[in-house]
Amino acid sequence: MNYCSHCGAPVHLKIPAGDTLPRYVCEACHTVHYQNPKLIVGCIPVWQDRILLCRRAIEPRRGFWTLPAGFMENGETTGQAAKRETYEEARADVEIEAPFALFNLPHISQVYLMFRARMVRPDFAPGEESLDVSLFREAEIPWETIAFRTVRDTLERYFTDRAAGHYQFHFADVGPSDLNAAQAPSARAAPASGATP
Repeated sequence: MNYCSHCGAPVHLKIPAGDTLPRYVCEACHTVHYQNPKLIVGCIPVWQDRILLCRRAIEPRRGFWTLPAGFMENGETTGQAAKRETYEEARADVEIEAPFALFNLPHISQVYLMFRARMVRPDFAPGEESLDVSLFREAEIPWETIAFRTVRDTLERYFTDRAAGHYQFHFADVGPSDLNAAQAPSARAAPASGATP
């Protein structure tokens, strides 16, 4: 950040009085500009025994498969954000059922919140950010081309819970080494469990 969004004057990185972390501070109007983690919200859209996945039309990981998810907007709830992102990316209408997984990615200042959701009807089509959208049974999931570790973990935990007959809320911290390992093509990992992936 170079300039204040309030008055246009240059900003300087320093620790404001009463704070413990460096912030961008405007010397002219004294506005402190806070930069906080971004919340990415999405869902697992389910129709009968199948999961709806989107093939990404944008970077990063263009051409890889993912669950519909994106940045939460101001003025909406997390459930509304998951529902909106699903419609934008897959043109699918869903009913949000319950929070399912939360992943902390502190090295990129992001938090992922994934919900379980039920598709209202089996209607879907690629949105602006998707090359393709399709329903997959568990045995058909394209594990070799899943875009992100958080998506892989969400799917693995979902199928494990479904097989057990009850769903839990999952929580994990994901570091850079976890993400790099997930982006190399490999055979499907064993279902994740516990507090960390």
